[in-house]
Amino acid sequence: MTRTIRGCAFITVFFAFLGSAAASEPLQAISKASRDENGFLVHTVKSSLQAGTVKIRVLLPDDLNSPKKYTVLYVLPVEALDENRWGNGLLEAKQKGLHNKYGLICVAPTFSHLPWYADHPTDKGIQQETHLLKVVVPFIERAYPAVSKREGRLLVGFSKSGWGAWTLLLRHPDVFQKAAAWDAPLMKDAPNQFGMGPIFASQENFERYEVTKLLAQRADLLRKTERLVLTGHGGFREHHQQTHQLLERLGIHHDYRDGPNRKHHWNSGWLEEAVGLLVEE
Repeated sequence: MTRTIRGCAFITVFFAFLGSAAASEPLQAISKASRDENGFLVHTVKSSLQAGTVKIRVLLPDDLNSPKKYTVLYVLPVEALDENRWGNGLLEAKQKGLHNKYGLICVAPTFSHLPWYADHPTDKGIQQETHLLKVVVPFIERAYPAVSKREGRLLVGFSKSGWGAWTLLLRHPDVFQKAAAWDAPLMKDAPNQFGMGPIFASQENFERYEVTKLLAQRADLLRKTERLVLTGHGGFREHHQQTHQLLERLGIHHDYRDGPNRKHHWNSGWLEEAVGLLVEE
């Protein structure tokens, strides 16, 4: 792969063929970047881990300096494909100037199915966790001047993607540095609401991602440094309060804000605070 940086010009075509470098690598084809109506760089992605074509949207700092390496903020969607009933997280980051304020490369992938950031046990087209880990993250770190280690990878989301931000960090603490969740159903103990069923497929598979179980498993590691952010609420205040109490019992360092109450939406004003807490040293 070749990369050329002139302002925002990137040659970013990346192919990984199943059975070439490693048999476990997903088949993928990622396009060169084009500009969308919001000014984002958009790559279309064909991946064996997703059903159909998905995208990776990228927001770069205005003063991008090519020798420098930038922290990447993964702005995780709550809807499938390009749906925006609950707003646009990457657009909110741009409108608040978070990419410039904190010097972040902001990345928003899309998924072919409702994103719960899990791998379906049998459906090869619903491998959301693996798609993010093996397609999205490696591509960003090849195509853009991104920090290619744990300390340079942050996660933020709400509702489903708040759950996803936390489960990704809890299941892969060596990959991601910090995760922020806003108004997320973190105390769920069964895949029986919010479109969970078709993604997790079974209670057994769900329990591999169950936040409360993962917190208990990772408690020793997470007592060392503050890597979890839990802020505000819209409809899941009880979940947040119970999660905070569990974290306290487990002795896990975390940044907690009980409120304010806001609309359950990307654009209700919560993102700026959450990202600010993520980038704090």
